[in-house]
Order: sequence, then C-alpha cells, then structure tokens
Amino acid sequence: MQIRDLPYTDPGEPDVRSGPRFLYWLGRNQLGGQLKALGWGLLQQCGIAGLPLTVGFAVQAAVDRSGNRLALAAGLNVLLGVAIALGEMMLHRTAVTNWITAAARVQQLLARKTAELGSVLTRRVAAGEVVAVSTGDVEKIGWFVEALSRFAAAAAALVIICVGLLIYAPVLGVVVAIGAPVLALAVLPLLPRATKRADIQREKAGRATELASDTVAGLRVLRGIGGEELFLGRYREASQEVRRAAVRSARMWSLISAVQVLLPGLLLITVVLYGAHLALAGRISVGELVTVYSAVTLMMFPLQHFEEIAMAYSFSRPSAKRAARVLALQRVTDPAGTDTGSSGPSAAVPSGDLYDPATGLLAPEGRFTAVVCGDPDAAGRLADRLGGHPAESAGESSVLLGGVALDGLALESARTAVLVQDKDPVLLSGTLRELLDVPSSGQVEAADALAAAQCGDVLEALAQASVDPGQDPMATRITERGRSLSGGQRQRLALARSLVTDPEVLVLDEPTSAVDSHTEARVADGIKRLRAGRTTVVFTSSPLLLDLAERIVFVHEGEVASVGVHRELVRTDARYRAVVTRETDEEESKAMVRKTAQAMEKVEESA
Repeated sequence: MQIRDLPYTDPGEPDVRSGPRFLYWLGRNQLGGQLKALGWGLLQQCGIAGLPLTVGFAVQAAVDRSGNRLALAAGLNVLLGVAIALGEMMLHRTAVTNWITAAARVQQLLARKTAELGSVLTRRVAAGEVVAVSTGDVEKIGWFVEALSRFAAAAAALVIICVGLLIYAPVLGVVVAIGAPVLALAVLPLLPRATKRADIQREKAGRATELASDTVAGLRVLRGIGGEELFLGRYREASQEVRRAAVRSARMWSLISAVQVLLPGLLLITVVLYGAHLALAGRISVGELVTVYSAVTLMMFPLQHFEEIAMAYSFSRPSAKRAARVLALQRVTDPAGTDTGSSGPSAAVPSGDLYDPATGLLAPEGRFTAVVCGDPDAAGRLADRLGGHPAESAGESSVLLGGVALDGLALESARTAVLVQDKDPVLLSGTLRELLDVPSSGQVEAADALAAAQCGDVLEALAQASVDPGQDPMATRITERGRSLSGGQRQRLALARSLVTDPEVLVLDEPTSAVDSHTEARVADGIKRLRAGRTTVVFTSSPLLLDLAERIVFVHEGEVASVGVHRELVRTDARYRAVVTRETDEEESKAMVRKTAQAMEKVEESA
C-alpha cells in the first residue's frame, strides 16, 4: 500500500478483543510494508555492522604496510557507505509510509464507526475520548507500526554482529555475545512502572481534553452566566495535573535512557581492558582489537531501537485499547450474536407505517405526525430509536417500518429509509452548495428546501458576507459548524439539508426551537407542504407545529398516553396540556377550581 493509493477501498474488519490484538491485526495488514522496511533496514544495519570489519582490516593493513589490502579496505568502506546511505533513505521512506498508512487505516475505521453509530456514539463514549482516539491515539499507534520494522532490523543486525564476532575473534566475541542480551533486556524491569506512569498521564490528558471540549462547546452559555473564570480555573487545575504526570513519566523514561547509555559503556570498557590484555599477550592482533572495539561501539546504535520500541509499545498499547473499545461498539447485535448493522449488500428500502413496539408509537405512512414528550432527553432517545439505532436496554424490540425491523436492515438501507435530524445538528465547513449536495431522492430541489425552511435571510446574510458582492450565495463558504451564523439560521440550514434528502421517513427533533414564533409558523407550514404525502415525524411541544400536525402522539413515562389532534388533546388531556402550555400544577389546580365554581353557579341558576 502506497500513500498515493489512500484511502483504502476497504480498511477491513479489525480484531477489537483487546489493544494488543488490535495492534497485531494492524501489523498483519501492514505485512508487505513491514517486510520492505525490514529489508532496507537490514541493508542499513548490515552496512553499519560491516564497518568495524573494514576498519580493523585497514588498521592491520597499515600495521603490515600492505598497500593493496589498504586500498581494498578503502573500496569496501565506500561500498558500505553507499549501502548505509541507500538503506537509511529507503528505510525512512518505507517506515513513514507504514506510519501514515496505518494511521489512515485507523482513521477510516473510526470514521466508518462514527457514521454507523451516529449521535449514539457520544452517548456511549465521552466526546473528549473520541477526540483523543481520532488524533493523539492514532498517531501513537502509527508510531508503533513504524518503529516495529526498524526494531526488527536492529535486532537482526545485533544477532549478526554477535555471530560475526564469535567467528572473527572468539575470545572477545564470547564477552560481547553474553553482554548484548543483557543490554537489550536490562530495561524490562523498569517498563511496567514507566508504562503505568504513562497511562496515568494519558488518562489525565484525556480528562483535560474532555473538559476543554465541553468548555469550548458551552462558551457562549458560560459567558452569559459569568462562569468563564470558574471553568478556566478547572481546566487550569486539570492541565497542571497533566504536567505533573508528564514530569513523573519523563523521569522514568530518562532513567531507562540512562541505563541504555550506562550499560553499553560498561561493556565497552570491559572489552577494551580485556582486549588490550589479550593483545599484549599476543593472543589477538591489533586489527582484531580495533574491529571488536568498533563493533561494540556501533552496537549502541541498534540498541537504541530497543528503547524506542519499548516506548512505542507502552504508549500505543493503551491507545490501541481505547481505539478497540470505540471500534467494538455495535449498532445492533441479533440474538445469534452476529452484527446485522455492518455494511453489506443493501436490501430493498421498506415503506409503510413506522411503529415502535417499546412505546406503542405509530406514525402512519404519508402523514404528518407530531410527538410530544415531557422529557427532552427521552424524546432524543426515542428519535434515535425511530432511526434504527438499538435500544438503550437489552430485550426491547426493534422499530418496524412497514413490518420490517430497522435493526435488521443494512446500515445503508436503514439510513435511506429513515433520516433523523437531532436537536443540535452540525454544519460542516464548505459552501452552501456543498452543504446541500447530499445523497437524496432527487425529487426536492435545493431552492424549494431553502424556501420551505425559510432561509431567505440566511441567503442574504451569506451574500453580504461574501467578498464579491455579486457572488452567488450558494457559493459562499460557511465556517466550521456554521459559527458565523445565528442558532436559528444554523437550525434552518440543517432543516433544509434534511428536506433535500427527501427520505422515506423524516424524523425531526425540535426543528424550530431556536427561531421566533412568526418564523416558526412559516417553517411549520413549509415542512407540511413540502413533505405532503411523505411520512414525517416531528418531536416538539410548540403549539404552532402541533396545530398543523395531522396526528399527535403524547408519550408519557415511556409509553403512548394519548393520540389525537392538538385542539382535542388540550381540552381532554391535562398532562398533555401541562406539557404544551407549560402549565404548572398550581395553575392547573386554580383552573380546576374555576371550572368547578362555574359549574356550581350554573347548577344554582338552573335550580
């Protein structure tokens, strides 16, 4: 896989049983790139390992005053230099490719999971954790994949050096062969503590990220109540905890680095002292002593990769665990335990009445149904259920569309059948034309959807904000999340996007909560007119929308309590009237007293 071939056509189905298993799956899918990096790494490392031999050969040639052997040594050094340069260049190229392609694979998996779960994702996983996984964790996982091939090449080179020294100078080679494994494994006792401190640091960093994300999202509200300094103080305290944890983690890693410098230094001193004694005794030549000394010196280079792979694994393991936890979330699992929400062949999109067995809610085909819930959170969960997302508690039946369970449909078919717009829709950055360029039936034009959502003032605002006064408002760029627009303008643009899609069933959760009453009435009329003959479900408590609905379903404590039209339910259902009119218990009691008094007066008059 090359960078130019990204993104992957299919990133595959990951092994998410644990963090290490996910890393193993990722490495197995990068096997081709790993083998390429290993080959180039061996060329580089073997070139480095060969330098001591040619240097020792040259020194011995100088001692023996042999010009031919000295020239041969020089030529070998040139060849080794070319091999090292070529190996280093190509190793870096392939290793970085492995890093980027591995990170891209994880990013694609996360994006696919986000699209599959939709708004349910942030209810199961904190938003800060999702941000941490998709940014910092992806980078750490890619680092481990990239470091793995260089470590394998370094380990192979270390073995080659030890075997070569045993053959070339057995007396000193034994010392090196015994000392090299000790050097490589010396840091293992320190790794658990270093990993634990690193985990604590990442946990605190994740909490700080989540706090920062929540603070930024609610900054406007915080300014309104004067709570900026309070939350900034909390974030300041959280960031200081992260700093202290990072310092503690760095101290342990600095100790590991010191061990990796100290022990090779001790081995080098031992080899020099013992080798000098052997050379004075005539048991080895000066060239052999120089060769062994150079080999031990160069061993420090591949040994550095042992420290790097230990750091990469300790940092990537919890990152892989978090990524696996997010990727393990399923849209739904059938009784047999197989995922029925994963991508697969698209089934025919069903049509008919929308029915929720859990609450008894029925939205007849082709009609405008309004749903009233006293609890806004319950309304949001019910809207998600109508969109085919699984129930919060196990054992509840799936929502049915035309008698077909939405949970049993492939994700693509479920999304085509039912579109849910939640109460806080997101606008992506880009032009207005790009915003409305979404998969759709093709039956609703963008202009009609904008008109139905009453976006005329939005088009005027975009035209005024354009650098070119004559520019088409549809070509004007919208900033990230539509921050340059008001809440009502963002809400109406999101509604227009949903109307353009023209799904079989459209579910809207409080689509007019951020607009004034005059605009709300026109938006309600536009929705009803544009969606005529199509199934539309609106979660609202606005009398303007409820008055236009053909059918109203009042849901109380998770069950349908009453069904009818607005004017009838206001008269006959006190609980419905309390939700819609915001009538308190005291006001309801007073009204009841007034009605009772009026009834008694009529009885007395008739008597």
